[in-house]
Amino acid sequence: MKSLVLIALAVFVGLAVADDKYTTENDNFDVETLIANPEEFKKFTGCFLDTNPCNDISGDFKKNIAEAFHEACAKCTDAQKHLFQRYLATLKEKYSQDLEAIKKKYDPEGKFFDALEKAVSKA
Repeated sequence: MKSLVLIALAVFVGLAVADDKYTTENDNFDVETLIANPEEFKKFTGCFLDTNPCNDISGDFKKNIAEAFHEACAKCTDAQKHLFQRYLATLKEKYSQDLEAIKKKYDPEGKFFDALEKAVSKA
């Protein structure tokens, strides 16, 4: 009986850990449309930097961005890793000043960005 309880507990804990991901509500967000629209892209980034108001989607992503930075997107779904990878690649390619501002805000000591970039690079 005791071993049955332990097995049930192990399964429960395993399921809880497996579900420790961010909400998938915006996993189907069309990041390519955002990237193709510089004005909207800047608004999105402004939300993350507290220089623009957030819309529902950018605000939802903003809730987790600091933790995602610090934990190398450990709670991100594969879709979220892809979105983050495309967003960061676009910042790097077209908006380097905004990328530096994002890094300064979410990784002021430069401890986390490389690990984050590596974690999302395969997405």
